[in-house]
Formats: sequence, C-alpha cells, structure tokens
Amino acid sequence: MIMNKEKVDPETLNSLVLAFMGDAIIETYVREAVIAGGKTKIHALHEQTVGYVSARAQSVFLHELIDHDFLTDEELDIVRHGRNAKSHSVPRNTDVQTYNFSTGFEALIGYLHFGNKRERIDEIMDKMFANHPVEGSRA
Repeated sequence: MIMNKEKVDPETLNSLVLAFMGDAIIETYVREAVIAGGKTKIHALHEQTVGYVSARAQSVFLHELIDHDFLTDEELDIVRHGRNAKSHSVPRNTDVQTYNFSTGFEALIGYLHFGNKRERIDEIMDKMFANHPVEGSRA
C-alpha cells in the first residue's frame, strides 16, 4: 500500500475526500463479489457491478440501512456531512438528492476505512449483499 492509513485521522479529512476513498473501497468489494458469483465475461461483470455502484443503488441501500437502524449515531453524522458536502459537480444520470445520498454512503465507507474499522465495512457490505444478492452467488 502506498499510504499508511494508520497515520490518517478520518476526523481531519473533508467529506468529499472520504467519499473519494469510499467509492474505491465499495467498487473493490463489489467487483470481488461479482467475480466470486461466477461470471467471466467482462461486459457481464461490468453490468452487474454498475448495478451496485451507481448513485441510485447506493442511495437505495443507504436508505435501507437508515430505515432498519443499522447505523450508529456517529455513522449517521458522517453520512449527513457527506450528503451535505458541496462537490461543485453535476451528477450524470441521476438527480441531485440521489447523488448526495450516494456521496454520504461513500463518505461513511471512507471514514470507516481510514478509522481502521474493516470489520464494520464488512458488516455493511455483507448487509448489502444479503439484501441484494449477487447473481450466481450462494447468498
């Protein structure tokens, strides 16, 4: 790894920086799950991955976590900060509210990553795959 994440205090990072990292973490989890599902054609892998990493999918999943009281108060605060961060970019293929909730979810995952809370990331991602099983998986 290029950077020693133990030296990065997530409390000092901008929400959009957390979301930037969270996006990469989510993408990695999803790609691993989709590959484990047995698909081997790149187009099929890509299509299924997009179904999990799109702003719409992430917003839906975040709402499920919130509705089922799965997140702690601290995590909800991180989501709120991420959701309210001003990115100065225009979302493509989605509305601003959906994009903002997606950014909140990504910020949460980035925060947990830099806070060395891998087990909590695993719990959240496992919940996502339990609620939305990967095609071809045994979940």
